[in-house]
Amino acid sequence: MHWTGKLEHIHIAEAASVEMEELKSADLIAGKGVDGDRYLLGNGTYSSKPFPARQVTLIEMETLEALKRDHGIDLTPDLSRRNLTVTDTPLNHLVGRKFKVGEVVLLGGRLNRPCKYLDELLEMELFNLLLNRSGLNCEIVSGGTIRPGDTVEPL
Repeated sequence: MHWTGKLEHIHIAEAASVEMEELKSADLIAGKGVDGDRYLLGNGTYSSKPFPARQVTLIEMETLEALKRDHGIDLTPDLSRRNLTVTDTPLNHLVGRKFKVGEVVLLGGRLNRPCKYLDELLEMELFNLLLNRSGLNCEIVSGGTIRPGDTVEPL
């Protein structure tokens, strides 16, 4: 499997339901999460159900573009509630695989499942539209600093 993707956006939120903040760089801490993000801080919607692969979440920009093109839904990267938005990166194929984002090594844990919580929070009907395209939950194997424009590639 050979491809090269790109990190487009980085977002965090300090707590569940609060607006996501876009960052110019982020520190990913191995085994913990994204510095300043709700799941590292224990303030996320699913923080009461700890799961190593929930340390950082990714979504494909192509998914967001398809929602706009095919359904007229403008789900921007911040509204997706995922930490990292990437292009040219086959997230569904990275379950159980290690890959790099810049200098950081991630392990694809499981596909993110759409949830009714997002539908309610955004007052949009996204659940069925995001089945099998809702992103990837990952574990941070080797930490470091990432920035938009960083290369995403398989290991």
